Amino acid sequence: MLLLILASSFLISLIAFVGVFSLSVKDEVLDRILLCLIGFAAGALIGGAFLHLLPETVEKSTSINVFLALSFGFFLFFLLEKLLWRHCHKAKCEVHPFAYINLIGDGVHNFIDGLVIAASFVSNIQLGIVTSLVVAFHEIPQEIGDFGVLIYGGFQKSRALILNFFAALTVIIGGLVGYFLSSYIGEYMIFILPFAAGGFIYIAASDLIPELHKEVDPRRSLASFAVFLLGFAFMLFVKLYFSH
Repeated sequence: MLLLILASSFLISLIAFVGVFSLSVKDEVLDRILLCLIGFAAGALIGGAFLHLLPETVEKSTSINVFLALSFGFFLFFLLEKLLWRHCHKAKCEVHPFAYINLIGDGVHNFIDGLVIAASFVSNIQLGIVTSLVVAFHEIPQEIGDFGVLIYGGFQKSRALILNFFAALTVIIGGLVGYFLSSYIGEYMIFILPFAAGGFIYIAASDLIPELHKEVDPRRSLASFAVFLLGFAFMLFVKLYFSH
């Protein structure tokens, strides 16, 4: 059972290398599509929060603690970015704080995916396989968007690939924790899921969407909004057709 969990988690972590295609793309071409990747990432984050994490939590509990956990996640990511902004100002760094914040949010998200995969395999092997496939389906667009965020935030392409992979490895840690604490993890998911949703909402609304507003060309602005909706629609598709 543990080997199945580790194998599934590791294969999913490899999706982080989906951005490897960019290594063969000219910088001028990549610059043109970065805004679309930012829009896609923002839509996927909003969709992940409002269509997946929060409904899953509300099904288990309607307690005020759910919304307190969501608020705590939002506030904590706000605080982290404030601290990074101060460090960036002093060091005059070239990498924007939202790139680091996105890495943290992606790591938390992947950790939760690992918990879910482990809990599914412990319950039923077939359920674990189906859950792993669903996680892979929603990871592909999110990892594409995350890679775009890192590049847009100032990372070199090779470094962005490596950091994105390190953030993806938390799915394996989540799988291990979920396996060894499978009898206890259910009650804590009520707080972990909305906490992650709060982080997703903060990253999308405070960092990524404002970047889309910087585009002044009407056609490119509309294109980025359309891709934003596409990211949200993909998460809706996963919710409607794979949630069972």
